[in-house]
Amino acid sequence: MANHPSAKKRHRQSLKRQERNKHVRSTVRNAVRAVQTSAGEPEAAEKLAAAERLLRRAQTKGVFHQKTVSRTVSRLTRLVQRSS
Repeated sequence: MANHPSAKKRHRQSLKRQERNKHVRSTVRNAVRAVQTSAGEPEAAEKLAAAERLLRRAQTKGVFHQKTVSRTVSRLTRLVQRSS
């Protein structure tokens, strides 16, 4: 465990970021799963737009890498287009 005040503060900050990142990751995963299960249904395009919005926001926050987000959005888009 940290002993110096600055190290204690860094540890507190890392715990806050960890909780925030965990929430963002789970929200994004749920949105992606919703798109995958609704492929072929009329509301799939709306769910895709919502999932992409969440993915891009997570990218700017530094939770996901840019290429990971682009790859995921590309795969979801292809899935929705093929099934419609």
